[in-house]
Amino acid sequence: MFWTDPWVDGTPLSERFWRLFDLAANKSVYVADMFQSGWGVGGEAWAHSSDIWIWQPDLDRGYTVRGAYQLLTDQAVVPLDAATALIWHPQVPLKVFILAWRLLQDRLPTKANVTSRGILLVGDSHCVSGCGSVESAHHVFISCSMFGSLWSLVSSWVGSATVTAQTLSDHFVQFTTSAGGTRARRSFMQLIWLACVWVVWT
Repeated sequence: MFWTDPWVDGTPLSERFWRLFDLAANKSVYVADMFQSGWGVGGEAWAHSSDIWIWQPDLDRGYTVRGAYQLLTDQAVVPLDAATALIWHPQVPLKVFILAWRLLQDRLPTKANVTSRGILLVGDSHCVSGCGSVESAHHVFISCSMFGSLWSLVSSWVGSATVTAQTLSDHFVQFTTSAGGTRARRSFMQLIWLACVWVVWT
């Protein structure tokens, strides 16, 4: 093996060049494969050459202002879903926006997400409330008997209908519009939803 066998000076390359080994995409590659890729003695991978800039959209002509303009203007606009567009509120700190955005994208480090990346064992992925369910964003913020029950309490406190959504995005949109009425009322409901999410997560 290229990295783990002691084929150069009796020491594995994974020990001599441990930082490169950490960055290697294929840690179990054979020596012969690396030689064929140009990493052998005198191979082209060892030759010193300066880096060059390459404009990927047009390899023949390279970078042009016209090409960059066309690249930027020809792209289809990716529409934001209703929930993502609504989370931005002028009276909310940036860290709360980021938390809400990550929540709506299912990018919070819940135990389910951490387990799916192999960082946590499956047996350790239960909800912090002790309810026994897997701790996913949907569970914590909607269906958990401890944290999810917050929404019915808040709805009765502000005098709005209880929201029963299947996704976090739908929950946010429904909660925000559940009180109906004016833009100020919807803005107030946005603030409440964002504050509740922040308190539950932190």
